[in-house]
Amino acid sequence: MTSAPVSNPLAAGLEGERHSPPLALVIFGASGDLTARKILPALERLSRRRALDPNVTIVGVARTHMSDEEFRKLALDAVDGAGPRWRELVSKARYVSGEYGHPDTFDKLKQVLDDLDSNAGTGGNRLFYLATIPEVFSTVAETLGNHGLAEPKSGSFARLVVEKPFGRDLQSAQELDRAIHKYFGESQVYRIDHYMGKETVQNLLALRFANAIFEPIWNRHYVDNIQVTVAESIGVEHRGGFYETAGALRDIVQNHVMQVLALILMEPPSTVEAEGIRDEKVKALRSMEIPTRQEVLERVVRGQYDAGWVAGNQVAGYRDEDGVAADSQTETFVAMRLAVDNWRWAGVPVFVRTGKYLPARFTEVVLQFQKVPHLPFLGKESRASQMGTNALVLRIQPDDGITLRFTAKVPGQAFRLRTVSMDFSYGGAFLEETPEAYERLLLDAMVGDATLFIRSDEVVQAWKVMEPVMAAFAEGAVPLSRYKAGSWGPQESDRLPARSGRSWGAG
Repeated sequence: MTSAPVSNPLAAGLEGERHSPPLALVIFGASGDLTARKILPALERLSRRRALDPNVTIVGVARTHMSDEEFRKLALDAVDGAGPRWRELVSKARYVSGEYGHPDTFDKLKQVLDDLDSNAGTGGNRLFYLATIPEVFSTVAETLGNHGLAEPKSGSFARLVVEKPFGRDLQSAQELDRAIHKYFGESQVYRIDHYMGKETVQNLLALRFANAIFEPIWNRHYVDNIQVTVAESIGVEHRGGFYETAGALRDIVQNHVMQVLALILMEPPSTVEAEGIRDEKVKALRSMEIPTRQEVLERVVRGQYDAGWVAGNQVAGYRDEDGVAADSQTETFVAMRLAVDNWRWAGVPVFVRTGKYLPARFTEVVLQFQKVPHLPFLGKESRASQMGTNALVLRIQPDDGITLRFTAKVPGQAFRLRTVSMDFSYGGAFLEETPEAYERLLLDAMVGDATLFIRSDEVVQAWKVMEPVMAAFAEGAVPLSRYKAGSWGPQESDRLPARSGRSWGAG
């Protein structure tokens, strides 16, 4: 149950643009929202970039009854201004309708795949994409295995792309792993988190390990604290029913935030092969302290938005959203202080916050550096006490880039100091169009590059760190604070870094 070996994907990326092999891309949940909003548009962009082999064929599978022609129309409608390459790709698409656990569905699917191997040149290569609700992940994997579709033919591959969330807690994640691994080897499983496909997240590897100026100061001797903020300026919109079962901790912190932190905290990998990088990410997650119950009570804040004003519009409170219980205890905001127990980061606090209906939409990582040990500018004229600390700000979205904040003298006769910024923006530095996250990750899965996908032990360790927090939330031990939509969350969130003389932001 292994896929065909793949050459070093990062080295291949340095040599030129990558191209997919011939394959059948089987999308389970083909009639759903994720397929229409993300997967099909990403495939269209790949086809426009000529990154897809001419013998790539899309196969949709869903409960919704559709003919091949109706599915092809759905694929065309999902893209604005589709060009000739997309129309050609869609013209070959096939569709299988049926229940995800019913043998008849997979009998029909197997017939379609065999036909494509014989007549469409897909070469026995299969990429199965689970764009369904999480409850059927294990069912689909099991039924694929029972029909012999998980075992690749000689010289070909069979891979399984699994959307998040991967489990609801540690136990369910491990159970899902066991169910999938019964038929698919770990090398065949690609757990996708679209945050890992963002350019700034990927650039962390280049920033740290391709520049001599950063790695020597990337440690506790120079870094005072690390902050990760995932701010959303929208509420739950029409997903209240889903959000009631997830909450901010499961929806953002356990996956997106923990993956970004792993790249920030990891040691230099011994190799740029996918496993070398993923090995170091796992070590970084294992070095994060699993908080005790008392530490959770002292270091975690949770909140839920009330009615307020966002971008000049009045919005309803969370409990007034469709699908939300009138007495809901689901958090829409989480802030916490985490700790790392290793040689590089011991004693450096890691502050994390995420929330709905905050004043702005952005995701950023801030490394605040230590204050200078001595200031010779002590006169009133220098106003040295007003200086902010040096900081490196990694902007993940929406304006992808990097900002370095440092102190400079203000022009003039007086010796006045001020914090200034040196900005790098992807949009301004490169002429190339930045690939969308799903576009990058889909191509990675096609070529067999697992670098940006989450390995089984990464999932387990992230859940282990979050388990005590989830337990305290479930018991109601951490108070659910209220905050007005359009604010930066509960006041308790500001007190979290303030207890140690710090504050949110880049100083």
